[in-house]
Amino acid sequence: MTAARIPPIQCLLTFEALARLRSVTQTAEELCVTPSAVSHRVKQLEQIIGTKLFGRADFSLTTEGSEYLAHVREGLATLQKFPISAAVPGKRKLRLAVTPTFARSILIPRLRQFTEAYPEIDVTLQVSIPLLDVVAEDADLTIRFGTGRYADVEHVCLFKDEVTPLASPSYVREHGPFVLPEDLEGESLLRSPLEPWRTWFAANHLDWPEPLEGSQFNDVGLLCDGAAAGMGVALVRLKLGAPWLEHGSLVRLYDMNVPSPHAHYLCWRTGMMDRWECAAFAEWLKKSVA
Repeated sequence: MTAARIPPIQCLLTFEALARLRSVTQTAEELCVTPSAVSHRVKQLEQIIGTKLFGRADFSLTTEGSEYLAHVREGLATLQKFPISAAVPGKRKLRLAVTPTFARSILIPRLRQFTEAYPEIDVTLQVSIPLLDVVAEDADLTIRFGTGRYADVEHVCLFKDEVTPLASPSYVREHGPFVLPEDLEGESLLRSPLEPWRTWFAANHLDWPEPLEGSQFNDVGLLCDGAAAGMGVALVRLKLGAPWLEHGSLVRLYDMNVPSPHAHYLCWRTGMMDRWECAAFAEWLKKSVA
């Protein structure tokens, strides 16, 4: 028989305060958290107990919410009679294995939102490079980039991406203009086993073989850094290359994008989603990167 999941004390405190104050802003101020954290905690509590607590936008309680509030207040009153150490559980540990550029371009810029919404979860990031067999064996959740045919783990697609040639502004000024796909002929094409050029060649009706010469990189971030340094043209996934594009260190050569044949997946071992911290992160990440 599976033991019932006990909601985190932060969720219960947030629910009680929101039911009393009926204002996300005031609840956030009282608990010294962000309004987003208030919303996340209430939603997490509703998911754990399996019922809707608030009925309308004015934060009036449902019938089940009113009944649950009475139990919560009774429980909190009991806990106040004991030392705080008895009331606050230890933090839950969540170990994530991520590829370097996914962490740099996608996860890290958003991770503060998660840690603010779930302060009871301590996140540990570990580098995973499946191409080089660098795998974090003890990770709870893993980010993979590939075909999605993973027989050893359960998984969900996070997002697909598109690729396009990128280069530094100085490279474009020196070697451009680039108007037609054929204008890439004779240029220094940077190579990576993670993003073969044949995808872009085929979509643009170029009967060119995969480049066999030129600088090669086994990490997309290093590939982007090489292109930004003027070493040549890189075929880059737009979502992963966003920081370089936003900073202006890389620019697009063409307006055309080509769907990447691969995608990013969140993977986990069977049974891992029974842990609420894993389920909470998976749900947050899917919405965050959608």
